[in-house]
Amino acid sequence: MKPQAPPSAEERKGCGPLIAPLSETTRPLRQQVFDRVRAAGLIPRVQVAKELGVSPASVTTITQELIEAGLIEEVAAPRDGDQGRGRPAVSLGVRPGAHLVAGMKLSDREHTAVVVDFAGNLIAGDVIPRRPGALNLPELLSAMETLLARVCAKAGVTPRDLSALGLGVPGFVDSETGMVMWSSVLMERGVALRKAASEHLGLPVHVDNDANLVTLAELWFGAGRTLADFAVVTIEHGVGMGCVINHRIYRGAKGLGMELGHTKVQLDGALCRCGQRGCLEAYVADYALAREATTALNWSHKEGQTINVLLESLYDHAKAGNTAARSIFRRAGRYLAVGLSNVINLFDPSLIILSGERMRYDYLYASETLAEMEQLAISTGRPKPPVKIHAWGDLLWAHGAAALALSEVSDGLLTAGRDIAAQ
Repeated sequence: MKPQAPPSAEERKGCGPLIAPLSETTRPLRQQVFDRVRAAGLIPRVQVAKELGVSPASVTTITQELIEAGLIEEVAAPRDGDQGRGRPAVSLGVRPGAHLVAGMKLSDREHTAVVVDFAGNLIAGDVIPRRPGALNLPELLSAMETLLARVCAKAGVTPRDLSALGLGVPGFVDSETGMVMWSSVLMERGVALRKAASEHLGLPVHVDNDANLVTLAELWFGAGRTLADFAVVTIEHGVGMGCVINHRIYRGAKGLGMELGHTKVQLDGALCRCGQRGCLEAYVADYALAREATTALNWSHKEGQTINVLLESLYDHAKAGNTAARSIFRRAGRYLAVGLSNVINLFDPSLIILSGERMRYDYLYASETLAEMEQLAISTGRPKPPVKIHAWGDLLWAHGAAALALSEVSDGLLTAGRDIAAQ
């Protein structure tokens, strides 16, 4: 592995959930200690003991084991004008070079990837645009191999230097088994993608639904780090959702939950790409907006254009005051309000984050939409959760995939007992 320059003490901001002190007792103490260090970036031993409610001696024993295993390290803390007398204060931080992982998102529009170090610092990122349409499994594996080679070259490493790859795809994914039941990027159904990708790339691969991974990105690197419960709703070629409960992603009993886009909002309604009718995404997703625009604006002559071009034209018409174009966005916004109100009624999250490429179309979350969401949610006398808009690109999703890989690698090492060692 090529040595990476460690970040300075001022640059160590940490990653992962920032869990309130004295609030976590279910995980083994070894993992709790490591997670505190990773989340803080830099933290003194005494502070770790205080936040976990355990003796300093216990923390010292565990951190010494983690240091000997090469997973964390001691870092001299900045002195804030001190002239250097006495022993410098020492904090603990994750050793960035202990492991490297990659995160990758495969989508209908482009494939993206990042390489991050063990402390969650971005080393390199890359994007490969692609033509819309599903691929067969060999084509998908070939595209993954090409992108992984490119992003590793940018990072100055080889794929063999990686400890794991996190992979996100749209559709129905059983993350525990790595099975993709259905995805818009795959021609086949019921694909054992984790097994196939691991064998093809020669490294451990962990697969999840892409909406779960953008939620992980918010939990590890974004607005959800300090929140115990929040929801992320994504709007791109489909409508996805991720839900965090007690600082952990909730996936359902079989790993296929949180499919907000396929909740029904109209019996025998518009055709969804999943094959059923009346799904929320059949009224809100980009292909739904393009379908409405082609019909309502008599754009049959534009059928050969890409969805992105159609939507940009629709948005321009709406901004210019075209009544039909505005009504298309308004209708989609009303259906989105129904979906968001259901999220509030079911989960009572402290925050809802709207993310994805289509969040640049502000008509979808106009004040009328948010007001209607509040009206449709149960009236309890308490304020509804705030809604934040994060119109970030696909590298954020790849960061979430990298967080999945980091979590799997560190959990595997920390549950292996005293024999854990950096690879």
